[in-house]
Amino acid sequence: MGTTPETLDPILVAIDGPAGSGKSSVSRAAAEQMDFGILDTGAAYRALAWACRETAVDPDSEPAVLALLDEWIYTISLRGEQRVQVTLPGGTEAHDVSAVIRTPEISAQVSRISKHPDVRVRLNNMFREIVAASGLPGVVIEGRDITTVVAPDAPVRILMTASPEVRATRRAGELVGESHEQVLADIMARDAKDAAVVNFLTPAPGVTLIDTSDMNFGQSIQAVIDTVDEARRARPSNDKEQR
Repeated sequence: MGTTPETLDPILVAIDGPAGSGKSSVSRAAAEQMDFGILDTGAAYRALAWACRETAVDPDSEPAVLALLDEWIYTISLRGEQRVQVTLPGGTEAHDVSAVIRTPEISAQVSRISKHPDVRVRLNNMFREIVAASGLPGVVIEGRDITTVVAPDAPVRILMTASPEVRATRRAGELVGESHEQVLADIMARDAKDAAVVNFLTPAPGVTLIDTSDMNFGQSIQAVIDTVDEARRARPSNDKEQR
């Protein structure tokens, strides 16, 4: 029996971008319009930090964190309001941690988790399994290193960026009590830190650059959808060539 577009594996839309680029809000809105799911990879690192705290696991010990990963159960909803649940080792109750993992206390611990290479490998494999089992026509996956590490073979890979000044203006409108100048300084500092580990200015080969500096929110969403539509149109013909 031939493969139809509807029975193909979920199409992955991998989106990277610097702080304040709008990738999270644009990703979520584009996924909603396309009836895709959306996977926030950062939530898993936050949930793992919470699980370490709850089980007295040292987040600086990679072997201990890996042992925790062997036994926890992590679930995340890919549509609607994104709910995150964790069942701790030896437990039977699934804890809804959607709110607590966004607290400053947990946020401050995330870097202690994400610094471990083997933990990142394990979580990246988990992300791929979540997408493969989603049963959805597609999933937008956004976060850090998505286009180069988590989903380097995704049919749609996007680097979403904007000028520091534009990003600062957008962020300043979201943050109460912070001036444009302060937000711009924070973004410039974050960019300098990010530049040591990832290039958010030049897309890797095969990655589509979407610069939203001169786009409004709706135009940014449409740019993502147009990129995805182009890839979706190409899938059936590619499948025919392979059969």
